[in-house]
Amino acid sequence: MTNFAKVTNEDVLRVIREFKLLYEFDFSNYAEQSFSRRVEHLLVSYNLPDVEALINKVKTDKSVFQKCVNDITVNTTELFRDPDMWLSLRRNVLHLFKNNETINIWHAGCSSGEEVYSMLILLNEMEMFDKVKLFATDINTEILEKAKKGVYNSRLHQSYFNSFDRVIRINPLNFEEFKDIPYDKYFDIDNITGSFSIKQFIKDKATFKYHNLVDANLFYKFDIIFCRNVIIYFNTELQNRVISLFCDSLFNKGLVFFGIHENISYLPVGSRFENKIMKGLYFKK
Repeated sequence: MTNFAKVTNEDVLRVIREFKLLYEFDFSNYAEQSFSRRVEHLLVSYNLPDVEALINKVKTDKSVFQKCVNDITVNTTELFRDPDMWLSLRRNVLHLFKNNETINIWHAGCSSGEEVYSMLILLNEMEMFDKVKLFATDINTEILEKAKKGVYNSRLHQSYFNSFDRVIRINPLNFEEFKDIPYDKYFDIDNITGSFSIKQFIKDKATFKYHNLVDANLFYKFDIIFCRNVIIYFNTELQNRVISLFCDSLFNKGLVFFGIHENISYLPVGSRFENKIMKGLYFKK
């Protein structure tokens, strides 16, 4: 059994420096405490005694580096996560785009795709599905492949269907009225394996692609951007840079969703947005 050395601040800085020198991948603006925990996780995963051994392993095998990137990035999401947010989105926000010829949406840091599919299901129920052009991006190549497949474990995530009920089966104009929308409208459920998969017509609507927010490159113009519970792992400098990218990527009167605990008003770029309707939602001025 390997005895693992405690990861110091110097170790973290060295890993960041070597990753950038070797593969031009910059983690320098990630929150230090979070990054330190991920490095410790990597040492345990690879059964390595210290960061020196980790760096040597990465030097000799680029695939190990990509695995490190995948492990470092945080991937926590679920179908209709925070149902109250989705209900508010349904009642108070999406109708603003009802008359658009097209609705361009970007899910930045899309993880395993549940949020992407939640959005498409909701838009389909609101009869806005055909207007949508949706991009979903992440830096984790493994999680992107999972998102494209759209297959999830229903035994582990029974709450998914409870959240679906709260958001999709309810009448947004009368919360006491429910609609009978069967699960098999959107999911193929396999009771033997305990899994469910997203219907193909929903998956076909999403374009998944690799994209690194740290590079801050504009690749399209959007009406709506989702980036929930991602910037919390960045330091202030990177948060400001990423949010500037979002602002430049939005059409006038476009909006961006962050997590309900992610406040951008204190950042210099925050002055380019206004917060109204709900927590975490910012409109471009």
